[in-house]
Amino acid sequence: MSLVVYPGTFDPLTRGHEDILERACRMFDRVILAVAANPGKKPAFSLDERLALAQEVLASYPQIEVKGFSGLLVDFMQEQDAQIVLRGLRSGADFDYELPLAQLNRSLTGVDSVFLPPSPELSFVASSLVREVASLGGEIDHLVHPVVATALKKRFA
Repeated sequence: MSLVVYPGTFDPLTRGHEDILERACRMFDRVILAVAANPGKKPAFSLDERLALAQEVLASYPQIEVKGFSGLLVDFMQEQDAQIVLRGLRSGADFDYELPLAQLNRSLTGVDSVFLPPSPELSFVASSLVREVASLGGEIDHLVHPVVATALKKRFA
């Protein structure tokens, strides 16, 4: 049974993330959405809130498990007995950032990485941009699931 872990802060989960997850479900038997605590990034939503939002958004995908973690990704991977990390790449800059991390993870534990670009119409969507637009009262409904849009609008009301 094939398993992949898709890690990130997911603050918030966007349509771009959903696109990558949907496609990962066609490639892997099981997908773990690994939501990082990552308090250094000062997330808009707590870890528990991000987990709850992701579980609600992804409820129709039985092969996706949503789990939180803190600490090193490689430690989480070992706990899950997983050998493949999934990362989304929107641009060359993302690749330049992700490649050394993938190589480090492989050197530490032998974990391999798979990179997927989002669909072209979603390639500009980033959680940080969604948060900024939402904080300024802009339209975000096309960028995130309705559950996430509602949560963002309440957060920045």
